[in-house]
Amino acid sequence: QVQLVESGGGLVQAGDSLRLSCAASGRTFSGYRMGWFRQRPGKEREFVTIISWSGIATYYADSVKGRFTISRDNAKNTVYLQMNSLKTEDTAVYYCAAVGREIPWPVRDSAKYDYWGQGTQVTVSS
Repeated sequence: QVQLVESGGGLVQAGDSLRLSCAASGRTFSGYRMGWFRQRPGKEREFVTIISWSGIATYYADSVKGRFTISRDNAKNTVYLQMNSLKTEDTAVYYCAAVGREIPWPVRDSAKYDYWGQGTQVTVSS
């Protein structure tokens, strides 16, 4: 079992930055790739980004490429999502999730992920 807890969400203005954190506990954190998903109001949960277990490889959805950066610190069992140049359409509940290394890269299908956090709300006002 892996327990995931997100933090860092909040209310910001368009153009601002925000950094989300996801703290993991339980099984070996470095054994998992970590992803971020979001669910915008009235929409289905969507893939945002994923990072490899080593932190070397990353992959982003086109909608956030160049604005968001995922990183991880395996010594701290934490994955981060740095969000810059936020737009109103980035308003969503953001979830971190863990997926095993055996799944073909990149893992964009939420059904493939094994563990999920409870989510953190990000609201971007105009």
